[in-house]
Amino acid sequence: MVLNDTIVAISTPLGRSGIGVVRLSGPGSRHLASCFLLGFAQPQPRQAHLCRLTDETGAVVDQVLATWFAAPASFTGQDMVEVSCHGAPVILRHTVERAVSAGARIATPGEFTLRAYLLGRIDLPQAEAIRDLIEATTLYQAKVASQQLGGALSRRIAPLKTQWIEMISLLEAGIDFAEDDVAVASQADLLARLDPLEDGLARLARSFAFGRVVQEGFSLAIVGRPNVGKSSLFNALLEQDRAIVTEIAGTTRDLVTETAAIEGIPVRLIDTAGIRLSSDLVESLGIERSHQAMADADLTLVVYDASHGLDPESRSLLETARQQGRHLLVANKSDAGAFVEPGAIAVSARTGENLELLRRRIVEAIAPGGLEQAGGGFLTSLRQKGLLDEALAQLARARAAIEARLPHEMLLLDLYAGLRAIDGVSGATTADDILNRIFSTFCIGK
Repeated sequence: MVLNDTIVAISTPLGRSGIGVVRLSGPGSRHLASCFLLGFAQPQPRQAHLCRLTDETGAVVDQVLATWFAAPASFTGQDMVEVSCHGAPVILRHTVERAVSAGARIATPGEFTLRAYLLGRIDLPQAEAIRDLIEATTLYQAKVASQQLGGALSRRIAPLKTQWIEMISLLEAGIDFAEDDVAVASQADLLARLDPLEDGLARLARSFAFGRVVQEGFSLAIVGRPNVGKSSLFNALLEQDRAIVTEIAGTTRDLVTETAAIEGIPVRLIDTAGIRLSSDLVESLGIERSHQAMADADLTLVVYDASHGLDPESRSLLETARQQGRHLLVANKSDAGAFVEPGAIAVSARTGENLELLRRRIVEAIAPGGLEQAGGGFLTSLRQKGLLDEALAQLARARAAIEARLPHEMLLLDLYAGLRAIDGVSGATTADDILNRIFSTFCIGK
């Protein structure tokens, strides 16, 4: 991959703004910037300089602030220049055009971050975390991405990789220096080394259940008989009056959807029509859609009226939810009654009682234990999960080889194959085509 040229791109979103930023990265960044910025001939590193942006004739177009970051103390690890000008699209385009005419090349999506990765400034999980941080829609997603950017996942993988390499080194030493009577680990010793490695990788692989939910969110269907307070609960979780609430049974006749943040995770809430036998054509169509929403949702809240208890129709609905997958039983209107089934979460949409508990139980139902492990780094992409699954499969083969007392040369084949998968998570042995797929999803200028 070409690293010895200079690239340029607009790093702020399209549109008009008070300030816009154009970045250059590469060995010629400082020289090229001085070709169209008056007052930038002798810049000091990491200091903002007031300059004048010129056109081809030397006429001043804008006053800008330009900062030079000398290699390797920059985001990419190369010389970098950031030009902060007024955010008119015409001025930003002109700045890029002047840089290109001076000899720069327009950057491809993610090329700045790719250079940072290739030059060792960040590893691949940190690069992916930058993309996640840019795409975050909730503050919690941003915090998680920031932890990953700080190396949380890399630090969790590092000791496991060290254990893996130690096991390979032990076997290699026994093979290479067999004539020198170097002791080779026994079957019991090898299995003892394998157990914590397998356990650690399996726990990390399971963390993807929570990581996927954090990145992608999930859908939540609220179902129940008419007048059990589904729409009131929907509004309470949403923290705004989105669904119409009345005392008339069957008020909601179609699906009402809205996105909310629950424990910082994006959730697509679905309020459904009350499920009952009905001869009304419109209501029947709404009830049919309610059943479909139950089948499609990642999690279903089966709501009943705590002042009346769980009636036969609600029990039937609960059984349907059990057969379809993840669900929670919610006893609404707990302020008006105390018929709470074992395992049900008693809440009051009217008073807000236990709504925080319900929010937490919702997240726990989707990703058990996820909130507790959030600070320790976890998998956030399917690519990472696939590589860890491959590493675990190689460990399983290694275990079978040890138990079958196969030659250590055969065992090493499995261990080296698994190590390549581990390296793929951090990017140490990632193929160019995979890198291109990852960084092509970044925005231009990052």
